[in-house]
Parts: sequence; structure tokens; C-alpha cells
Amino acid sequence: MNVARSRTLARRRIASRRADLAALASTDTLTEIDLRMMRRALRLAAGAAAVGEVPIAAVVWRRTGDGIEIVAEAANDREATGDPTGHAEIVALRRAGERLGSWRLTGCSMAVTLEPCPMCAGALVNARLDRCVYGATDPKAGACGTLYRIAEDTRLNHRVEVVGGVLAEESVALLRGFFRSRRARRRG
Repeated sequence: MNVARSRTLARRRIASRRADLAALASTDTLTEIDLRMMRRALRLAAGAAAVGEVPIAAVVWRRTGDGIEIVAEAANDREATGDPTGHAEIVALRRAGERLGSWRLTGCSMAVTLEPCPMCAGALVNARLDRCVYGATDPKAGACGTLYRIAEDTRLNHRVEVVGGVLAEESVALLRGFFRSRRARRRG
């Protein structure tokens, strides 16, 4: 198979997966709270972009008797910390665990602006998170539906409900704007 045909097939698979994810996001599992938390994550991501970090952010929350409690939130901080694991999801999970005094985040959900990578999807499973709501799909490293389905893999001891494509256009626009600006600075 030639390279051009291989790339075309890969693009078709990704487009098909995106259509599947868009259909998933439109199901009854999407809530107004999911949208509120995603909007909050988008604001955090914009703040990260302003300080030179890739604009990805995550919010961990849980339902309480009084409504919703934000347990932790974070944006990417790899540039600032020099930590290769400084993905928004990892930092937010770490903060949530510290705040709750437990690595088990049962009853918690996360909104994140970009589909988690394999490292982050594995962390969601290991943290026993209930749900993950994400914005943009990640065709290069997405592990919650695009390339892999780590969060929902039945071979693992826990599964995380995944809702993708939530406010995806806003997430994509933020990422594209950031990288466009970054490329322009390098050229100029």
C-alpha cells in the first residue's frame, strides 16, 4: 500500500471516529454541569496559553448534597515545571487526591479540553474516576476513543465513562490559535 493511500485511510478512520464521538456528545449523558465545567476548563486553558503553556486544562468535580463541588483544576504546566508529566489531567488528579486525602476519586468527574493521551487515560482509570468529558479529539495521541479506548477497556479493573466532543470547536480554536501564534513568532 502506498503512503498516500495509507494516509487517506487513516484520515477516513479519524473522521469516522470523530463522527462517532460527535454522536456520543449529543446523547443524554451530556449534562448542563458538563458544559459549565468545560467552559471553566476552556477559561483555564486560555490562561495557560497566555503564559506560554499549551492551552489544555482540566476540572475535577463531584456532586454533593448542595450541588457541585469543584475538587481541583489545573492547566498544562510542563514548560513552567520542566515536568514531562505536567499534563492538565495529571496535575488536576494529583491536586484532587491531595485535597480529598485519597487516590480513589470515586464519585468524581473531569472535564478536559483535549482528549486524554495514553498516560492521562491510564491515570483516570487508576484514580477510579467516574466520568471524563472532553472537548477536542486528539488524532495523534487520543486514548479515549480516537486511537485507543483505555478508559473503557474491559480488560482493566475500572472503566471511566467517556463523553467526547463537548465544546470541541472552542477547544480546537484555542489550540489552533496558540500554535498559529507560536509558529508566527518563530518565523518573525
